[in-house]
Amino acid sequence: MPLSGNWPEGVGRSVLPQVDSTNAEAARRMAAFAGPEWILTLRQTAGRGRRGRVWHDPEGNFAASYLFRPEMPPAQAALYSFVTALALQEALTAATGRPDSFALKWPNDVLLHGAKLAGILLESAGPFLTIGIGVNLAAHPDADAGALRPVSLLGETGLRVAPEEFLDLLAPAFAHWQTQFTTYGFAPIRTAWLARAARLGEKITARTVTDSHEGTFEGIDDTGALLLRSAHGLRAIPAADVFF
Repeated sequence: MPLSGNWPEGVGRSVLPQVDSTNAEAARRMAAFAGPEWILTLRQTAGRGRRGRVWHDPEGNFAASYLFRPEMPPAQAALYSFVTALALQEALTAATGRPDSFALKWPNDVLLHGAKLAGILLESAGPFLTIGIGVNLAAHPDADAGALRPVSLLGETGLRVAPEEFLDLLAPAFAHWQTQFTTYGFAPIRTAWLARAARLGEKITARTVTDSHEGTFEGIDDTGALLLRSAHGLRAIPAADVFF
């Protein structure tokens, strides 16, 4: 049972002692899908991030997936990465009381004191969408060369938050932003995300599989693409890794 009384109505909640990947577990549950569900594991042995990267999950960290069936085209459902980022920032603020400590990094990370705290991975399969979420609550992995420095919530703030406790903050926050999205579209999500965006108006580098672009981060468009202004003008970049 959830620790709080604010659990979203009609949403399932599974807590597993160990699993290979919560996204993989979500895929196994699609055949018997009975409604949206949060799947949390206390130990994840084969977590993964964007582009097949390994996601490390020491004990005490948060590893969960939300499985549901969005009633919208795939391109619009992809915008759930921004919905999820807003929910994560809200849950982290509720856990710490420190809203100014967190920022959102395009396309799918949450920063604490300018360093990486959390990541989001969306995977679709037929009518289903799975949102995988990893948060360094208790510990963080070693830094990769060239990547943003990782941090943990415990290490940066001294606050210890259990994964199940964090899920009970995240689920209602996600339900709130999901309602905003499905009721009013992407516009309010875009506005709220930009208000919390890291390095907005500053120089960044966006690297795609084939190219590297440097310029000023001017925002995101109505498809969620990064807007980068350089000497060549304003460019919309739909997918890239951002460095600063």
